Amino acid sequence: MTRQTRKGFTLIEILIVVIILGILAAIVIPQFTNASKDAKRSSLVTMVQSLRSQVALYKLQHNDNLPGYVAGGAGAPALASATFWNQMTLFSDLNGNTNATKTAVFDKGPYMQSVAVNPLNNNSNVVDGTDAAAASAACGFVFDFAAGAGSGKVWGTDTNGTAIIPQ
Repeated sequence: MTRQTRKGFTLIEILIVVIILGILAAIVIPQFTNASKDAKRSSLVTMVQSLRSQVALYKLQHNDNLPGYVAGGAGAPALASATFWNQMTLFSDLNGNTNATKTAVFDKGPYMQSVAVNPLNNNSNVVDGTDAAAASAACGFVFDFAAGAGSGKVWGTDTNGTAIIPQ
């Protein structure tokens, strides 16, 4: 009597392997999601720290005026997101007026290569806020402008509007 040997796996063995792989995937995939969020948060903190240092340099070179403000305007200065980013990414004069090219008058800056985009909520707009309560999910960055007399500190927000304030 000859014995027949089978080569290959049984259906039960294959099902057990598939179930084990499914359980491992269910455990590992959420860890990758958290890692992605942590990386974006870390990127935002680095971006905000860089932005803070560039705002300080701008303030130093523009007679203690913060970006977002143009000297010589009537009334109390108000922060404008477009003005803020223009002053950070273009050449500017002492009063904060901007120009795309460097000239004898527009000899300061640019302080950033491009407009920063918050990696947590994909927004780049800047809102005026003297504390974290000004943060919302609809803004990319909160800037302590306070009619031009603020500290110049910048922080980001996540998708819920929670402030991400680097130390």
